[in-house]
Amino acid sequence: MSVEWTADVEADVVARAVSGPRAARDAAFAELFEGLREPVFAVCVNVAGNRADAEDALQEAFIAVHRSLSKFEGRARLSTWVHRIAIRAALRVRAKRGGRPAALVTDVVGTPGADPLERADLARQLDEGMKRLPATHRVVLSLFAADDLSHGQIAEILGIPVGTAWSRLHTARKRLASELSHLKP
Repeated sequence: MSVEWTADVEADVVARAVSGPRAARDAAFAELFEGLREPVFAVCVNVAGNRADAEDALQEAFIAVHRSLSKFEGRARLSTWVHRIAIRAALRVRAKRGGRPAALVTDVVGTPGADPLERADLARQLDEGMKRLPATHRVVLSLFAADDLSHGQIAEILGIPVGTAWSRLHTARKRLASELSHLKP
């Protein structure tokens, strides 16, 4: 059974991860990692460009979180803070690797009900379209589509006004649609 990752749950996990016996702190950090790993990894994949680099970014991000958790001030939600750290880590990994092609916004290959060949072709087209987008567009599309975050949550993670998040997402969608329209089926 999975616990919903709410602000109250986050506060409890942070409190347990920064105080008490080492075993309890380690268990709380493991809970934090398990609770945030999937959404943070999805962002890392889309920003870093591939699963291997995303794994490196995820590891780098959670090492930074572990080192800095006692300094977390709670001005934003913990999940927001972790996403910010992960985005920066993924951008650093991508820069080190020379900016390999971007990964898919969503895992369309796993979309139920579609012909496997059509799904594979759609996945290839999305990958081609995504690799042509700037990092700012990949990040906002990833946060919205892969992580299913609201415009307000995206704005908080990126440290921008909500209107800017709306605008970036709109621009990213239009740009991706334009890139996809230029690809051969």
